[in-house]
Amino acid sequence: MSTPLSADSPLLEPETVGDWSLRNRVWMAPLTRNRADADGTPNELQATYYAQRTGAGMIVAEGSQPSAAGQAYPNTPGVYADSHRAGWARIADAVHGNDGKIVVQLMHAGRISHTDNNGGVAPVAPSAVRAAGQIFTAAGLQDHSEPRALETGELPGIVTEYADAARLAVDAGLDGVELHAANGYLLHQFLADGVNHRTDGYGGSPENRARLVVEVAQATAAAIGAGRTGIRISPGHPFNDISEDDLSVYESLVAQLAELDLAYLHVIAEPTDPIVGKLRALWPNTFVLNTGFGLESDRDALERLVADGVADAVAVGRPFLANPDLVARWEQGAELNDPRQELFYGGGAEGYTDYPALDTAPDA
Repeated sequence: MSTPLSADSPLLEPETVGDWSLRNRVWMAPLTRNRADADGTPNELQATYYAQRTGAGMIVAEGSQPSAAGQAYPNTPGVYADSHRAGWARIADAVHGNDGKIVVQLMHAGRISHTDNNGGVAPVAPSAVRAAGQIFTAAGLQDHSEPRALETGELPGIVTEYADAARLAVDAGLDGVELHAANGYLLHQFLADGVNHRTDGYGGSPENRARLVVEVAQATAAAIGAGRTGIRISPGHPFNDISEDDLSVYESLVAQLAELDLAYLHVIAEPTDPIVGKLRALWPNTFVLNTGFGLESDRDALERLVADGVADAVAVGRPFLANPDLVARWEQGAELNDPRQELFYGGGAEGYTDYPALDTAPDA
């Protein structure tokens, strides 16, 4: 048990973000769970999972591929087929039925994939540089497949895939989308000088490396509105074999994105990293901070980040896995359920929708 949050805690303050009025400043971070149908269709189990977690100010649904070629892992949701639209509509209805808000994270995997996971097609990347390490497939762990470099003429098609996926998401009833330009996936690969070795207008200088991300954001905002569009970045984060020496690309990127009036910027970084302050100063709208994989999401530390103006809201991952009513538990100072890590990925309801909520029944 811990001390209950005070009624005037900054974590509990409502906020207006883009087109949305949110109940508090504790967001549920996107979390890959591998529970979609084999064809990428979101299902009833996922609708239950997200409906359980509507105490979050905003739910950012798991990374979901905007095209078949963008798939990273088995049983991740898609956002490009009619069946996907129907599945996301089911989730949207379930979340909105509990007065929640939800956006889907659009995630093209790029080189973080395997031919077994995307219909035998070679992954694509800014440059033909295979990622170190292995990826989970139906046959078990395998080395990442060798990617092919995208041709310059193919890049407008990538941009269109994101915009089309955003339209599908909003048509399905979701509140908007988050563009995933973090964690080593395709858009991050273009930003990273250690992965992007291109010599055309999408490689080399910081402005060129940011170009595809800016074009995707422009097209998405044009498709569904800037107030329904957010973006996630992870400056310097080495996840998925990313190597970045020149982080000035993020200052260039954020300065350009700021002109688009997007709803929010979601940054994965330790709060003391100097780049957090630099990007915060460049960003005019809602600034969401996720403290990353290395730090636990301590409630009181997160409260101080919002109170001190380091961030407008905080995105929380692992605690939401085991605690569907996390905000209520934090508010009341209640104990938290322990997550069962062996059940994070794949499977059914166990370790997914069966974590108990607080007993809110009145005393007899």
